[in-house]
Amino acid sequence: MPLTRDQITQRAARELQDGFIVNLGIGMPTLVANHVPAGMDVWLQSENGLLGMGPFPSEDAVDAELINAGKQTITARPGASFFSSSDSFAMIRGGHIDLCILGAMQVSQDADLANWMVPGKMVKGMGGAMDLVAGVKRVIVTMEHTAKGGVPKFVRQCSLPLTGRRCVHMLITELAVFEFIEARGRFELREIAPDVTIEELRKQTEAEFLVAPDLATVSL
Repeated sequence: MPLTRDQITQRAARELQDGFIVNLGIGMPTLVANHVPAGMDVWLQSENGLLGMGPFPSEDAVDAELINAGKQTITARPGASFFSSSDSFAMIRGGHIDLCILGAMQVSQDADLANWMVPGKMVKGMGGAMDLVAGVKRVIVTMEHTAKGGVPKFVRQCSLPLTGRRCVHMLITELAVFEFIEARGRFELREIAPDVTIEELRKQTEAEFLVAPDLATVSL
């Protein structure tokens, strides 16, 4: 059974570690804020100038002036700090972010990322994504496995403009979890969604990938 968007981000939250500074991209990755493990001290950064994002607010706690980079209303945890966009990007470009979790339109088998050009839509630019993939220590992508019409998004080669080359370390979709193996130059299938077979997965995937000898079912 394929994972829901909430379950995809719940799985991504398992990659958080105590003391990490983590940037969450717009879209699906923002849901990770709701799944930080209890008792874990993680600092979520928003590139519009906030360190210390909390989970999404309940309806009676919404502050219209407190938003993330995707213009969603958010909460701030105790000890949070607010600063300028220039300071935010100094953190990113200076290598001070441990992990970023981004969405994507395409990921290639070589770990290339295309996540800013939406086909058929006017787009102002890639925003901070290029800075993130260049300056952050580890990049995780959460995305749906296919686009409309069942077109694969995990591909041999990206057809959309690239955000970065060989920059994705882990890919999590509703069907599977893949880890990029640098020494072999390919992603390895580490976990597969319940009741999904490798054959079914390959039919919805254009990219070549390895299969871990200890392949497991995704656990949340």
